[in-house]
Amino acid sequence: MSHLSGYGAVDLAALAAAREAQAQAQARAAERTANPHVLPVVVDVTDASFQTDVMDASMQVPVVLDLWATWCGPCKTLSPILEKLADEYAGRWVLAKVDVDANPAIAQAFAVQSIPSVFAVVGGRPLPLFQGALPEPQVRAYLEELLKLAEANGVNGTVAGAPAEGAPSAVADEPPADPRMEAAYDAIEAGDWAAARAAYQSILDAAPADPVARAGLALVGVFERVDGADHAAVLAAADAAPDDLAAQERAADVLVLDGRPVEAFARLTGAIRFTSGDDRDRLRTHLLELFEVVGPEDPAVARARIDLANALF
Repeated sequence: MSHLSGYGAVDLAALAAAREAQAQAQARAAERTANPHVLPVVVDVTDASFQTDVMDASMQVPVVLDLWATWCGPCKTLSPILEKLADEYAGRWVLAKVDVDANPAIAQAFAVQSIPSVFAVVGGRPLPLFQGALPEPQVRAYLEELLKLAEANGVNGTVAGAPAEGAPSAVADEPPADPRMEAAYDAIEAGDWAAARAAYQSILDAAPADPVARAGLALVGVFERVDGADHAAVLAAADAAPDDLAAQERAADVLVLDGRPVEAFARLTGAIRFTSGDDRDRLRTHLLELFEVVGPEDPAVARARIDLANALF
């Protein structure tokens, strides 16, 4: 399934995503209470339940594995998207969520090297989908392709008892969404960077320390700088010209969007060591923006801050 490969795009409005994930989990729990005969379309899988929840289920419907961890910032963006789509597709595929820290055997079986990583299992056969956190339209495109592949292999059932698309379900109370934040998310999905920037800026004008808006604004800057770029070509160009600072900055942006922050940070800190004056200030500012995108809780950021201090002093 080599055609199911691509580059991740990280939308690290992590705190908002975490709230959304919690609300969706509450909604699913309420629905199971109201309709106990309905089998879930989102399941938490462990090493012990893998055979039943994934391998056996994959003989009836495609199973999509979301390999994540509690400390992973991009995972907090991708998981709510996958959960929303699992509910929307109403049993045509099942989302199996795997905490790789708690279930190392599964992570080892799939040779997971970075998270989030998304795989599918169809008829007992594992297939790689993508790494990194992609926007919803791209995730949907992968799922549509997966369903076509599954149907071609005779796996085209639905989860028994799954509610029909559009059927009413119990919904847990949710805090009202900030319309400015929703506008920013919609603009990012549409690729309207100016509108996304304006929406995040309107939040920061009122609350300059808002962590979600700060991360979102930094992310929009990354999207703007590499919009439409061929990621492989950008990385090759940077490798071929290690003294080209602009090329290294562009490569760092691409690496962050591909879910490879350690490599991104290493490129910029390496360049900072051999620059001075305005060039050094520009690279440092760029690196700090990428820290905002990835999130202060990510271990890669903590390590890179130490590397930055060593590079500067």
